[in-house]
Amino acid sequence: MDNKKMKWHTLAFMAFSTVWGFGNVANGFVYFNGIQVIFSWIFMFLLYFVPYALMVGELGSAFKNDGGGVSSWINETMGTKLAYYAGWTYWACHVTYIASKSSGGLKALSWAVFQNAETYDTLPTIYVQIATLIVFLFFCWVASRGLNPLKKLATLAGTSMFVMSILYILMMFAAPAINPGADYVSMDFSMKSLIPQFNVGYFTSLSILVFAVGGCEKISPYVNKVENPSKGFPKGMISLAIMVVVCAMLGTVAMGMMFDPAVINASDESFHSYVSNGSYWAFQKLGQYYHVGNLIMIIYAVCNVIGQLSTLVISIDAPLRMLLDNEASREYIPSSLLKKNEHGAYVNGIKMVMVLSGAIILIQSVVPGAASVLSQLNKLNSVCMPLRYLWVFAAYIALRKAEEKFNPEYRFVRSHGLALAAGIWCFLVTAACCIMGMYDKDPFTMALNICTPVVLTALGMILPKIAKMQRNK
Repeated sequence: MDNKKMKWHTLAFMAFSTVWGFGNVANGFVYFNGIQVIFSWIFMFLLYFVPYALMVGELGSAFKNDGGGVSSWINETMGTKLAYYAGWTYWACHVTYIASKSSGGLKALSWAVFQNAETYDTLPTIYVQIATLIVFLFFCWVASRGLNPLKKLATLAGTSMFVMSILYILMMFAAPAINPGADYVSMDFSMKSLIPQFNVGYFTSLSILVFAVGGCEKISPYVNKVENPSKGFPKGMISLAIMVVVCAMLGTVAMGMMFDPAVINASDESFHSYVSNGSYWAFQKLGQYYHVGNLIMIIYAVCNVIGQLSTLVISIDAPLRMLLDNEASREYIPSSLLKKNEHGAYVNGIKMVMVLSGAIILIQSVVPGAASVLSQLNKLNSVCMPLRYLWVFAAYIALRKAEEKFNPEYRFVRSHGLALAAGIWCFLVTAACCIMGMYDKDPFTMALNICTPVVLTALGMILPKIAKMQRNK
């Protein structure tokens, strides 16, 4: 039996490719004034990511036969009604994510074909958003054809993007030796220049980092597949944290050799351009350093096109199935949403996705500049997506409050008080970062950041009332 168990380092590498990507490095660099983000990364890893990952391990160990879903953890610890809300939150968060994948796929395609930022960014926003809507509706149709054929493609694209992220760091550090005459930015590593300014912009951007390090609950089903889980799992998770923090640091320094934060922050227009194009410019410059033109950038863009569009279909299909396939939550869902077509797809659920994500795409057609749309979606995702992590910490707090009822093979910490404090701390950090992240200088962006989660939450509260009325009839 033991020879089938995975080593702790196998788990660490598997989790690393799930959690980390080049976009996290680029976003951190742009939003946190270049290499100043190093301070924030260290803070986020030590005080948030490590306890979060180890709590996920304990939850996965306690409910090893429940498929590892957050909804099932809530169902076991807090009951079916809250399990429905956990499933709803997980699905609702993907409404904004789906809109961003449609835009991101078109952006990547533009870079792959035209090899510049200007072609996409200078198009009238309404045309870009209509094209985005057409792409989105087409992939909703693909999702309605049943179990999507793109899962393997998404895995392949995700793996290739992960490899590109590591290659970027290695190639960038080798570049000065290979091409010493190229134009590099000199960095100031003095303590004064590394400590960020703790202003409104800093605190309202922290949701970007929370969004970057989240999602490790996906690896919870593997807790009990590790050799000696009580020692192997924390070893794997601490190794994961070290690998992620090293990649974040080295990736940030690599970007610091290329880009001057003063140029990024020169104007709002410049900032939005870097948010939507920064990763492509990074690979474009890398190609110039190695005298291969735009080749490396084109490879990155093509990987991104495949990744964004295959993830789009999976994001339409998978969260919907997680919500509607859950027998415990079905009593809170109107019967019309449970209707399947001949391909086994939840057609009315997909129509609901079409209306909600389509509305976000259309609302953004009034935004001046296509680059601003992508920047806006980036921030909106950082506000909405981490809301699902709140349920992870709620489940953990409930688990430790009823620890005599459950018997996990692995425990994050033995101390009951310390475990509860860690769960409450991570819950509050997530909630605070999401709420602060709603603020924006632009009134339209701020309205979108506030209204989207409010509308989605309200809809989640209305559906059980409709389901109850249907049952009473």
